[in-house]
Amino acid sequence: MRLQKRRVLGAGVSALGAALVLAGCGAGQITQTDTQQPAVNGTYAQVKTLVLRDAAVQYPAQGAAYSAGQPAPLTLTIVNQGAQDDQLVSVSSEGAKSPAQISGATDIVAGHTLVIGPDDAVESTNEQAAPTTSSSASTPSSDTSSGAPTATSSASPGDGGAATKLNQGTVVLQDLTQPLWPGMTINVTFTFRNAGPITVAMPVAAPAHVEP
Repeated sequence: MRLQKRRVLGAGVSALGAALVLAGCGAGQITQTDTQQPAVNGTYAQVKTLVLRDAAVQYPAQGAAYSAGQPAPLTLTIVNQGAQDDQLVSVSSEGAKSPAQISGATDIVAGHTLVIGPDDAVESTNEQAAPTTSSSASTPSSDTSSGAPTATSSASPGDGGAATKLNQGTVVLQDLTQPLWPGMTINVTFTFRNAGPITVAMPVAAPAHVEP
């Protein structure tokens, strides 16, 4: 009788010990989901009050990859969440032999967005700029830094929601040092007048539109 009770007690202790071991494996540990990134085509980064969204190398216009020596245009949106205007000063990469070519608008007005590259170059995500309406008066102005015309919006930073799109420009990496395929990443350093530099690992985007 005593032997039977010991066996039952031993089985119960073993079961309890196994449960505690399993619980310990999940407690205080870094789980697999903690290191997983959301499945969006582009990178998110932030330097001070500037937020970089959907940052990527555009999908090649011809062919399935970029060859060494080719230029590679970038695409991203830069949202100024602060109260002070800023400006994109330079862009460089360890994967390119010379600084990137910047054209068009470079100013990031407080509470507004600078769009680099075409709007549809990267697959869209849930993060969208606040839409402009026909009732918002937009008047062309001259961008003193680049000479490119821009459109100003009557929306203010306190209107709520994301910043309103203000300017649009282009940034093209020059003379790649190695081939780039979709899914690969390349480190790109953006330098801003006030926020300073930030290096972003930018993926080569998949096509935004799949042909039928």
